[in-house]
Amino acid sequence: MSQPSDTPDTSAATPRPTGTSAAAGTTPRIRPGGFRELGPIGWAVNRLGARVTGKRDVHLFATLGHARRLFPAWLAYSGMMMPFGILDRRTTELVILRIAHLRSSAYERAHHERIGAGVGLDDDEIARTTEDPSTAPWSDRLRTMLIGVDELVRTKDIADDTWSRLSSHLNSSELVGLVQLVAQYDGLATSLHVLRIQPDEPR
Repeated sequence: MSQPSDTPDTSAATPRPTGTSAAAGTTPRIRPGGFRELGPIGWAVNRLGARVTGKRDVHLFATLGHARRLFPAWLAYSGMMMPFGILDRRTTELVILRIAHLRSSAYERAHHERIGAGVGLDDDEIARTTEDPSTAPWSDRLRTMLIGVDELVRTKDIADDTWSRLSSHLNSSELVGLVQLVAQYDGLATSLHVLRIQPDEPR
């Protein structure tokens, strides 16, 4: 019989990042589509996105667009999260970058590093979203929000004391918006991982 170890087992208590690209492999499960697969709406959105980002193709759009009836509704809802969300643009991008880091989503992270820089985030702020928000040098509002993001991604809930602190910084509309934003981009990281969507290629 083995003797009990003096070292506590923390594996069950330590959240592990999910959606790691290395574990997912490098072969897409659904090949990005063209006009025939995506239809006129999906194809046009993909081409416009590629032009704006300077890529040959937006693999996210060219993959999700296979679900022709779902894609326009998803796109509209996503637009209500970002860029037309309830939270201000800088905060929105910090939240998304933190989610992408927690989920080890390289695709999501790359896109929103570029978008974040475009709305005024500097290199230090972008890099800081990879640090523990409880000790990183954020304002009290941002620290509380990013701690809430960590809890929601890792446990699918927000503790009552964290919610109370969030409520001192955000109104009811913003609280709902934060929860919906995290759910949206956590779910998107899952889609990127499960579908094995690969990085976009430059032109």
